[in-house]
Amino acid sequence: METAIEKGFVNNQADLVDWIETDLGHGPGWADAVLFTLVFSAAKSANDHELFDLAELAHAFRGSAELELESTSQGKAFVRAISESWSLPEIESFQKQLNARNIEITLPGAAAMSCAAEEISAREALFFFVQANASNLVSAAIRLIPLGQSEGQRALLALETSICKVVEKAPTITLDTFGVSTPMIDIMSIAHETQYTRLFRS
Repeated sequence: METAIEKGFVNNQADLVDWIETDLGHGPGWADAVLFTLVFSAAKSANDHELFDLAELAHAFRGSAELELESTSQGKAFVRAISESWSLPEIESFQKQLNARNIEITLPGAAAMSCAAEEISAREALFFFVQANASNLVSAAIRLIPLGQSEGQRALLALETSICKVVEKAPTITLDTFGVSTPMIDIMSIAHETQYTRLFRS
């Protein structure tokens, strides 16, 4: 998104809402929501084979090296924060097994497994995961465009319906119907890798 702002594609609150709605409904945000749901279900049923397959699949849904680095860095940081705060043997054991297979854990996988282990409702966990994703993008845009805090809050309010739609739809998706298509987001992410000045790593 930083490159999209730099190039003038995202200039105001309306542009921001449109960008995030596209991300959540068709792009990386959508992939993360569906992966979160699938991993949560596999974790609840203790289906290790499916969990390993999903861990690999998560990497295939990254449109650029930066987007993959972002998800794996956040995933490892999430596991580290959980491990340092309270013990979740399930997530710690799973990460070790992934490491043995040379697979890096991603954020949706780490978050979903942790929520499943803590017996959090699937719907509530997914809602807050998607909302956090949207909130992080809004927070970045407040600094980059820049927007005022009030405009940021209004953007989040405008995204409420889209967030709820994602939460309703993601659990209905199977591996056979799973897909993303946001070429502009991918292109902007690739261009960001060589952007001269930037505030964010990805």
